[in-house]
Amino acid sequence: GAGGVLRARLIPPLVLKLKTELDEIQELILDTLSNCLRVEVSEALAAGAVTVLKERLSHPSTAIRSKAAWVLLEISSHAEGKMAVCKEGVIPVLVSLLEDTQPEVQVSATGALMFAAVTPQGRSSAMGAEAIPPLLKLVAEETSKARLNAIKTLTLLAELPEGRHTLLDHRDTFQRCLDDPSEAVQRAAQIAITVIEWKP
Repeated sequence: GAGGVLRARLIPPLVLKLKTELDEIQELILDTLSNCLRVEVSEALAAGAVTVLKERLSHPSTAIRSKAAWVLLEISSHAEGKMAVCKEGVIPVLVSLLEDTQPEVQVSATGALMFAAVTPQGRSSAMGAEAIPPLLKLVAEETSKARLNAIKTLTLLAELPEGRHTLLDHRDTFQRCLDDPSEAVQRAAQIAITVIEWKP
């Protein structure tokens, strides 16, 4: 299906329709884009998808905010997508969504932020947007679905000297994750502690 949509060059019109369609239709478009952008992002980027999706991040609908952040996650998993997300100033908006009242929005936003923070530009933008406090809050909440992505994002931020310096005071937050029922969370916390305690 995704290949067919890409071959039919439907990505640009779908991106444009996000601006005008009813909420229910926007949700369907976002689902479609999510599946297609896993495969290929250049057409979506050329059609200005990042700007349109950034606007959707402040939509009153939980589903639309969450799905828009998820599509940005798919875009950020590609190198040129990471660059576009940084250039269009999406990272501060993603950081603000870390404190969204809806867990699914937090999960999508943290995932998108994690992919974007792989680049030096993304890391410094996340630091500039003061991402560490809300990320730490998600790590500390044992029921948080966004916990794993938050730990991985903080590990990336710990690669910056100022990130490492800030996180040294919060090692106990990561230590507590070593007893998490999820093995993935335990592993991620162990890596985070290693990175935070690294001495140049």
